[in-house]
Amino acid sequence: MLRQEIAASYQELSEEVEHGAEHPEPVEEGEVDDDQEDTSSAILPVLDSESAVFLVYQTITDFREKLKHPVMSVSYKEVPLYDAPGIALYPGKAQLLSCKHHYYDHIPPLINPGQPGEIECTTQRINYTDPFTNQTMKHALIVQGPRDVKKRELVFLQFHLNETDQDFSAINYLLFSSFQEFLNSPDKGEFMKDCESSYSSWKFSGGFRTWIKMSLVKTKEDGSETVEFKQETSVVNYIDQRHKPASDQLFFVVFEWKDPFIQKVQDIVTANPWNMIALLCGIFLALFKAADFAKLSVKWMIKIRKRHLKRRSQAMNHIS
Repeated sequence: MLRQEIAASYQELSEEVEHGAEHPEPVEEGEVDDDQEDTSSAILPVLDSESAVFLVYQTITDFREKLKHPVMSVSYKEVPLYDAPGIALYPGKAQLLSCKHHYYDHIPPLINPGQPGEIECTTQRINYTDPFTNQTMKHALIVQGPRDVKKRELVFLQFHLNETDQDFSAINYLLFSSFQEFLNSPDKGEFMKDCESSYSSWKFSGGFRTWIKMSLVKTKEDGSETVEFKQETSVVNYIDQRHKPASDQLFFVVFEWKDPFIQKVQDIVTANPWNMIALLCGIFLALFKAADFAKLSVKWMIKIRKRHLKRRSQAMNHIS
């Protein structure tokens, strides 16, 4: 309906212009200014329409880019107790001498180092095939990790290796998120194979006390959540005063939570479809207003043209 009115108005204006061209008359000085004003009024709606179309295109393009590139959000959740992690150790020929839970970062002095002591930790041994070769049999010692981060609980383990044919002695280990999940698993061998495929492994060396402070990072991406451990390690040399062979080694390792905060990382899509819809509605409203303004401008130009022709006709009749 709006297009028909504008077309009719332009048609009427064109007929009057053609009529004026067939009967040319002298142009006064004021007439030039009227023509320039009419041209400016006609160009303004066109510029408004082009701006609106550009804004629509830019809005849709920005929305698609935000969908393709979500923003990474990092938050921290404080917990009084952690779910006890699982500590999988691969001691090889080394023997577990003692394992104890201590609190408030206090470890009492060693008594009879190198001799079997108390094992107060919950442990379990498991054998499974290597997930990468499916041929080598792996022997793991699973230990329940610390839970109470407020009391600064730690787990202190001591190993002894009597002899080795290697130049460097170390024990491999890996951390997984829940010791209870390991206990509840119907197939613990498959569970450990999955853990070894998903988590990184580390080492601690003989002749040192290695203090490991753990922190937990949970990453949520594409609807799935992954768990990762970060570690801060400090190593202190152990002064061994025993009379022993050169190949005899002691290993000391401490596991403790660094702080009570779990880091959560997730991707957030900042593109809001409702904001885009509201913006498009505003643009289309402005476009409608520009079209309405164009219709009024055409009517105004026709009115001014008629008034001008009427004055000119009166002037010619007066001269006649």
